[in-house]
Amino acid sequence: MTLNISAIKKDFPIFERSIRDGRKLIYLDSGATSQKPNVVIDAEGDFYRFRNAAVHRGAHQLAEEATDAYEGARAIVAHFLHADVDEIVFTKSATESLNLLCYAIGSAPLGNIFHLQAGDRIVVTEMEHHANLVPWQQLAKRTGCELVWFDVDSNGRLDLSNIDSLINDRTKIVALTHQSNVLGTINPLSEISKRTHEVGGLLVLDACQSVPHMAVDVTGLDIDFLAFSGHKALGPTGVGVLWGRSELLGQLPPFLFGGSMIETVTMTDSTWAPAPRKFEAGVPNMAQAVGLGAALQYLTKIGLDNIHEHEISLTGDLIAGLQDISHLKIFGPTDLHSRGGVVSFAVDGIHPHDLGQYLDSQGIAVRTGHHCAWPLNRKLGVAATTRASVYLYNEKSDIDALINGVIAAKNYFGVKA
Repeated sequence: MTLNISAIKKDFPIFERSIRDGRKLIYLDSGATSQKPNVVIDAEGDFYRFRNAAVHRGAHQLAEEATDAYEGARAIVAHFLHADVDEIVFTKSATESLNLLCYAIGSAPLGNIFHLQAGDRIVVTEMEHHANLVPWQQLAKRTGCELVWFDVDSNGRLDLSNIDSLINDRTKIVALTHQSNVLGTINPLSEISKRTHEVGGLLVLDACQSVPHMAVDVTGLDIDFLAFSGHKALGPTGVGVLWGRSELLGQLPPFLFGGSMIETVTMTDSTWAPAPRKFEAGVPNMAQAVGLGAALQYLTKIGLDNIHEHEISLTGDLIAGLQDISHLKIFGPTDLHSRGGVVSFAVDGIHPHDLGQYLDSQGIAVRTGHHCAWPLNRKLGVAATTRASVYLYNEKSDIDALINGVIAAKNYFGVKA
């Protein structure tokens, strides 16, 4: 199915504005955050206008309606991921979701299935975003666990040649990104999942760059936990999701303590409500969750397979166009096998920040920097790159504008052809 981009763009009010001396906005930074359609803006605003009350806390009509809206959003997320509704935990971000896991696992007492001890192993990859690296680093330091990782090969893919020795019988946790936010690589989960579960480990998936762009079925991936952020999936900022298998959430200790997450309280002790409520202390991000529900319904209506197909087509055009530019290097796979719509590159003689500023002067928004992945940048031998990321509201003319913008930047900075 070919997406009707002109119709889609009409759903996003930000594309009605102009920037930089009246230029059309060309937004190629959805890997950082996505733009928001009217249905999401309206859903969040309408919650505040008509149903604002603390969820799970009142018997009056507004509280009932607010709770119904909030729990309705949870049901939408569950359906979107093919999960059970009680397996969906709302957080403020994917970063908080991953930190929740690390902190809760690190707090697990002796005898709990999550309890870690010195000598246990945590496995990550060299391509992780800091959000899925630093928390595991800190957990390893607190518990005495060994932190090891899969290397990235010269093609921007994981080197699985030593998978059996890396994921060994001491391995308790394997945490990796589904799709790299720098390289665009979609990682091979089946082999990693099989080996992780052979040794009795748990597999944690950072799905921030995949859930908004392709169909994700948690029951079919054979994983144990998954995190994603709402703001990258057309939803509001301030809301994230942690999915976990129900039997695992039941045994995972709480992350935060306070109201709404308790079952009973005395002056000396407390017991916890069942998951997911035991992980949602305090008044949650209610309007943001409702907005996320509207965003996922919008994506479902268009179709995740259609979106992915559209993005891959644009990515192929982008890679081909960049490869025709001399003295330009693409980081990550240059074929379309197991890859998403994120392309990072560098031009000899132009600092990525300078290139980004020049493109911005032409109305083209891209990301420049290390993309919260310092270890990967060191492996690539660069301090920073320029990154373009596409989404459902991008079109071929956006890609053409970026290609022409890079060529014009070379001329502007006097870089050889």
